[in-house]
Amino acid sequence: MDTPLTFVVEHLDPELGPWSALEYQNIAEESRNAGCDFILSSVPAALLQSDQLKRTGANARSDAVETYFAEKKDRICLLDPAAKQELEPADAKNFDVFLFGGILGDDPPRDRTSELRKKGFTGRRLGPVQMTTDTAVRVTRAVVLEGKELNKIPYLDFPELKLDEHESTEMPFRYVKDNHGQPIMPQGMLELIKADADKGFDALEFTDETDGLSNLTMKDS
Repeated sequence: MDTPLTFVVEHLDPELGPWSALEYQNIAEESRNAGCDFILSSVPAALLQSDQLKRTGANARSDAVETYFAEKKDRICLLDPAAKQELEPADAKNFDVFLFGGILGDDPPRDRTSELRKKGFTGRRLGPVQMTTDTAVRVTRAVVLEGKELNKIPYLDFPELKLDEHESTEMPFRYVKDNHGQPIMPQGMLELIKADADKGFDALEFTDETDGLSNLTMKDS
């Protein structure tokens, strides 16, 4: 492939929550290993210089994708849950840039991708089940870089995570399975979930102001 693929996440929050930080770090590392670029754009100026953001390893910038890629708008694909056409391997010839809006992993989904949809980008869908942002990038990379069909990727929907011997929680998202049948998550994510569970789910850091993940369900074993 002559032109390396670029994955862009438009950061649609004024802050950077711990969930997002881990996901961005994971996207940056996996993109680098695959020979792809990862850009985090529309980042507020105050956040741009933060150590927390710098630790993610993302190429962060304050301008929006339609500004710095203005000359190649027709080569940008918006991963949009409302798109009528699903992403397929042939799209690797049609697009160089794959755009993800805000936090895909809201529960329930708040359609925050609509802020990008109205800018006229060509849309593709990743199937009917909500994914976290790093999962969406992982699936997109598998399709356009590895040539996998969406329905051939091994998924795990709504996995139940064991927090301790008495409690577990169901994650309301679709993940890609690893070779052991476990959901692929950023390093440190399970520890973050456990730490928030220890506080009680009323005190979750996954709030509407960060990642919109306040609806995780606790279960007693």
